[in-house]
Amino acid sequence: EPTKMQVYRGHKGRVEMKVVAKGKSAHAASNHVGDNAIYKVLPVIEGISNLEPELGDDPFLGHGKITVTDMEIDTPSINAVPAQATVYVDRRVTFGETAEGAIQQVAELIPERYRENGDISVEMLYYDEPSYTGFVFPVEKYFPAWALEPRHPLVQAGLEAAQMIGLPTHDAGKWNFSTNGIYWAGKAGIPSIGFGPGEEETAHTVMDSVLLDDVVKATEFYAILPALIAQKATN
Repeated sequence: EPTKMQVYRGHKGRVEMKVVAKGKSAHAASNHVGDNAIYKVLPVIEGISNLEPELGDDPFLGHGKITVTDMEIDTPSINAVPAQATVYVDRRVTFGETAEGAIQQVAELIPERYRENGDISVEMLYYDEPSYTGFVFPVEKYFPAWALEPRHPLVQAGLEAAQMIGLPTHDAGKWNFSTNGIYWAGKAGIPSIGFGPGEEETAHTVMDSVLLDDVVKATEFYAILPALIAQKATN
């Protein structure tokens, strides 16, 4: 993952959830006999857009984030009142925040009458794609925030490796987005750091690029890192 050729030691976690609003379909010309699911969920969307100041904060990882990222509508046609609206939410959790707490924050945005009658609900998403054999093993889309301590041997080995290949001295930093470290370090507890060419701000965009000289330097970094890890681990 891109780190601007600096050593990174953590990032926020992630919760993916959906808000489902149920209504009643009808012809748009007779909308008075329907119950528009989009209209029902709008107060929740507005609440999410104003929720960020109330989210957790951490001196290193920073403030929690929440974003409505997609919406699916169940409607017979574009000339009908939609019977269901599903809103997808990406929630970035910092230290001190949990999946349960993140979901509860969104649930509290549901108008009471819809919460009581079950017309609007919020739930976590799951990885549930069938394997090549057809076997399905659902896994919740939650990964906790993680960060190694600055004095951790792996972090120190990374910083020394960067110095040895002639890079400027920096404190170990963090990503603003998430990486596979949310599983390795966040869930599995495997010490992890990141180092690579490229910039986070342009990753996964049409401007994504790396300098060839940085690729060579990164190769040098990973060539000497194992020996430094072994050295730090025995000190």
